[in-house]
Amino acid sequence: MVGGALVVAGAVAGARAVVVVSAGLDACGEQADTPAIISTTTARARTPYGRVVARPVLTPTCVWRATPELVVALDERFGEPVDAYVNGSQVWLRDDGPGDITVEWRLHPVAGYRRPAGFDTYDVLSEVARALATGEQPPAPLDRLWDGLEAFPAYGDEVEPATLAATVADALGIPPDAAGLVDHRRIGDEWERSEGAVSVVARLLEQLDAG
Repeated sequence: MVGGALVVAGAVAGARAVVVVSAGLDACGEQADTPAIISTTTARARTPYGRVVARPVLTPTCVWRATPELVVALDERFGEPVDAYVNGSQVWLRDDGPGDITVEWRLHPVAGYRRPAGFDTYDVLSEVARALATGEQPPAPLDRLWDGLEAFPAYGDEVEPATLAATVADALGIPPDAAGLVDHRRIGDEWERSEGAVSVVARLLEQLDAG
């Protein structure tokens, strides 16, 4: 284990080392500017018959569809995000998981997100939440900003999805719409190929059979 990343060396004879980067970090240990926490490779292993296969890295996660109540709860309970990206992602890192493990909460933007004119990247969420809480007109309709919220162990901790769902529901005050195991790498690869033209939340819900 190096800097939160699992290094698998010599898994295949003559092959270079394979690195699986744990959720939220790139290969250098920096926060990745991606739509979801993505494992950048798959682990490789031999089957009992000697054939080399790629094994997806599955992450326990919880997903909420975007609603006004969800956005207001995020702002009231969590406050300003740790990071806000130009692609619309809003991120919090909090010790809300089972056994106080660190959970990454990521509000995912809609496909083709466009920041409302006149607003800074870090101001959009608070302004939208304030408007929704007071009944005012938000800078842009919610369905043009975010699809939903995801919460998962930030540093690859192993936890049962149902256990994670119970603890994050207590933290946010709203139970998730779906919970289970997902392959972030597959979603991230599709998002990158499409240049952000796919909905991360829709892909998460499809994997969780909750679409």
